[in-house]
This record gives sequence, structure tokens and C-alpha cells, in this order.
Amino acid sequence: MMLRSTGFRTLSRPTLLAALFTLLPTPAPLAAQAPAAQDGVRAVLVTGANSGLGLRMTEVLSANGFFVYAGARSADDLRRLDAMENVKSVRLDVTVQEEIDAAAEFIRSEGRGLYGLVNNAGVAVVGPLIEMPEEEMAFQLDVNLVGPYRVTKTFAPLLIESRGRIMNTSSISGFLSGFFMGAYSMSKHGVEAFTDALAVEVEMFGISVGAVQPGNFRSEIGSSARGRMEAAGYMDESSLYRERLDALLSSPADRSQYPEPDAVAEAVLDFMSRNSPARRYLVVGNQYEAEITIAKVIEELVQLNGDHPFSYNREELIRMLDEALARKP
Repeated sequence: MMLRSTGFRTLSRPTLLAALFTLLPTPAPLAAQAPAAQDGVRAVLVTGANSGLGLRMTEVLSANGFFVYAGARSADDLRRLDAMENVKSVRLDVTVQEEIDAAAEFIRSEGRGLYGLVNNAGVAVVGPLIEMPEEEMAFQLDVNLVGPYRVTKTFAPLLIESRGRIMNTSSISGFLSGFFMGAYSMSKHGVEAFTDALAVEVEMFGISVGAVQPGNFRSEIGSSARGRMEAAGYMDESSLYRERLDALLSSPADRSQYPEPDAVAEAVLDFMSRNSPARRYLVVGNQYEAEITIAKVIEELVQLNGDHPFSYNREELIRMLDEALARKP
């Protein structure tokens, strides 16, 4: 069996796997210095900046020494963002390559360069996987997973020039998955893989890559998902799923139980500001969300370490954990 490759010689599976798993020295970052930011201010592009997490990221970054290019789609949102200090709106739909290209040309023409990219735009398509129309699944992955790929690929030359940083908005759903959340979790599990692979590939250019994993915070994503489910009939009185779905998708008013996404924005600020930023920022509003996320990772570790010839015993697992903790910055 042959694996398809773009831009590289196609390798057979055994050869490719050998190349992937051979331990080689990490290439040293390029020695070239980043160009000076205009007026000493570093520019950051935030996609999906019109509301929720993206809007708060824009507010925090622009108030803490960064110039923010705020990506949005509607004319009203663009005008509102333009009224903010140290912010300039950019029309940007992450599913439309022509808009991404135009945004890149515009930002380059501005002369500030681009130090940071926050791939934040996202949607939640909620529903049973065995009934979900393929176009709904495609939409979910197109926005949340292929969108960051498109944007990152297009803005890579600017980020290489600045030896900049890329932050992806993931979720605790990048580790968890459950009732009606399969498509969304698939997209966020993909963001986790995208983050790790990208980090290894662009390290040689001096670019740092990270991801923030928010729990439940106030945003519009829940109400948008509820609207799509109502349109699909899953909230009808006759729906078998109505009771469980109603509990899953709280109304916009009920979102008041969740904190404002200040901590998520602060994590992005830390990533963009710190000399040696973290790879992952788990940001949750309560202990329960932290516990279920970490417990899920441990559960999968136990499952992977199951009854096979290469399992590790308890002492060996603890030693590996201690070694990982010792490597943590």
C-alpha cells in the first residue's frame, strides 16, 4: 500500500513509518532575526473575533500592547470591531479561501507584519452521528478543523518572517466526547493533532504553536447549536432525543451560570507574551471540568496499556509520569 504525499517523494508504508519513528535531532531554529514590529507593537490576527471567546481575546490583547486584526463576517460586526482601540477589522470567513487570501494581502500591505495567529473561529454541530447528514458533518469539520489549516497555511509566510506564534482554540471536547457531541468532538480532537504536528514542523522556523482547551464559558456557540437542532426537529415534542438534548443545550439565558471567558483570553495573552509559552492551556471554570478531562486522558492511557505483550506495570507508569512532570517547563 502506498501513501499519498504532496510536495515530497511518496514513500511505502514501512519506509514512511520508519522515517516517522526514527529519533533524529530536532533541527535548530533558523538564526535570522524577526523584523521589528511597526512602532514596537506586535500584530495578532484573531479569527471569529465578533463574539464570545474571540471578542474577549481581542479586547485583552489590544489592551495589553498588541495590535489586533479582528476577523469577522458581518458588516455590523466589522464596524463594531473597528471602533475599538488598537483593533482593525478584517472580513474573514475561514471556509472561503478567497477571503483568507485577501486578508493576508491586506495585513501584509499594512506594514506591521504578523507576529501571532489565533485560530479561534468555530461552530458546534450537535446531533446523533447515525442520523447526521453528511453536509452537516462536513460543515463542522470545514469550520473547526480545515479552517485553521487554511488560515495557517496562508499566513505562514508572514509568521515565518516574524518568527511568530500560532494559538489554536481547542476545547475539553478535544479529549472528551459524548451524547450528540460526536461531530464537535471529532473536530476538536483533530485540532489537538493539528497542533502537535504543526508544532514539530514549524519549530525550525522559530515559530511556537499552542492550544487552549476551554471548558464552559459564556459564548454564542451553544445558542447557535440549539438553533440548528430546533430547525432539524430534534427539539420537537415527539423527538426521542428532546429531553436529553434540552439538558445538553442550555438556553442563552442559562449561559449566565458560566463565567465570562476572561481566563481563556488571559491564556492567549500568556502564550503570545511569554518567552517560553506552554503547548497546552487547560482553562476551565470549575474543578469538575478539570477532573473529568484529566480522568478521561488517564482512562484512555489505561485502555491503551491493556493486556498486550508491551504493557507497563504500575511502577513503570508512575516513573514515566514522573519523567514527564520533570520535563514540564
